[in-house]
Amino acid sequence: MNAVLKKALSNADVDYAEIHLEEREVTEVFYRGKELESIGTRKEYGGNVRAYHKGGWGFVSFNQLANLDDYVKSACNHAKLTSSGESKLNFTPKVKDSISLKLKNDPRNVPLEEKEILARNYNSIIMSSPLIQSTSVVYRDTYSNRTFVNTLGSDIKEEQLYCGILLGALAKDGTNVQSASHSVSKTTGYDTVVGLEKEAERITKEACDLLKAEKVNAGVYTVVADPHLAGVFCHEAFGHLSEADHAYGNPQLMEVMKLGKRFGRDELSIIDDGSFPGQQGSYKYDDEGTPSQKTYLIKDGILSGRLHSVETAGKLNEPVTGNARAITYRFKPIVRMSCTCIEPRDKTFEEMISEIDNGIYAKESLGGMTQLEMFTFSAAKAYLIKNGKIGPMVRDVMLSGNIFKTLQDIDAIGNDMKVFGSLGGCGKDGQGPLPVSMGSPHIRIKNVVIGGK
Repeated sequence: MNAVLKKALSNADVDYAEIHLEEREVTEVFYRGKELESIGTRKEYGGNVRAYHKGGWGFVSFNQLANLDDYVKSACNHAKLTSSGESKLNFTPKVKDSISLKLKNDPRNVPLEEKEILARNYNSIIMSSPLIQSTSVVYRDTYSNRTFVNTLGSDIKEEQLYCGILLGALAKDGTNVQSASHSVSKTTGYDTVVGLEKEAERITKEACDLLKAEKVNAGVYTVVADPHLAGVFCHEAFGHLSEADHAYGNPQLMEVMKLGKRFGRDELSIIDDGSFPGQQGSYKYDDEGTPSQKTYLIKDGILSGRLHSVETAGKLNEPVTGNARAITYRFKPIVRMSCTCIEPRDKTFEEMISEIDNGIYAKESLGGMTQLEMFTFSAAKAYLIKNGKIGPMVRDVMLSGNIFKTLQDIDAIGNDMKVFGSLGGCGKDGQGPLPVSMGSPHIRIKNVVIGGK
């Protein structure tokens, strides 16, 4: 097969060209309430040709190899038509490698019936409470086998498999409707989704408890964010600003995100690391054949790096970081995060709480919005902190502010880092959900604006 691909590339009369092939197999079981909404396995096969010539790109995706020479010719013609006269790509040396899966418990060897029973059992646990009106239980495993060759001589095969589950509970009392959920997805195999009965019980109780919780009073608080919420904040509010394709065409953002600028205390360091083992955002090579790596975005409080494709690295004359990713062969790779985390320090969770007279302990995330440096996030659940102790649960806790001021206001970073991946993922430019992970220890933030009653 590789000989066929390389022969087709030999006809590329442009500065650079590459071919991707991909096999995908997705198995999913979906329960909503008492109903089994869907179950089955779907398979896909296809590829794409991407060509570059003097600043212009051409891209053609396909589902059959029969006309590969024509696809290469079309991609090259498109690149020439959009060329601007200057080539600026920053490649790493060519790579020849083959990465095979080595899983202790491969989901492809587990019968579909067993996966359905697993999802049904979790669903039954959640449905056991009379206050639960509906559920959402989704099991999914996704296998891909990718082949990549380019005109520089790289030749890479990489197998990947993500396996995860979402457990969701919706509780209702009159017009009061509350929800809780747990989701996990990793590259470590079927064991990821087994033995989560306690998590199903936990989210059921939390959804019911939220029905009785008081709405939080609006105000400005000191907030302790748990590792999940802090990780989402790190990814959504700061990580996307570090994607270089946002920056290089935006002089205002380039000035704001100037390398060497102080963004926080000396204790604050934020990384993106696609080589993090076993996580949802882990991979050995990105979709341009660049090895994944650990990149410091903020190191010791100073803005230290950006995430790059070969094109953005060339345009900004910075090192390529292995962050060019596409959700499938149907899409062009663009700059994306992998595993984005706040690094741990030495503060304990108990010390953080004990030093607060009036604050909020916010846990997990229901999602949020960002608009350049402004953000808004909703905590999935929260508790008041009074005189150094955690108090009653409160609900409808919405955090908002300016990302750069908020980074400056992080005054304590914990020693209990956790990394999370879920069945959801990251969305950008119509490509989503892309598998990513995010993580952090507990962090404490001063002067957070909380919306409420």
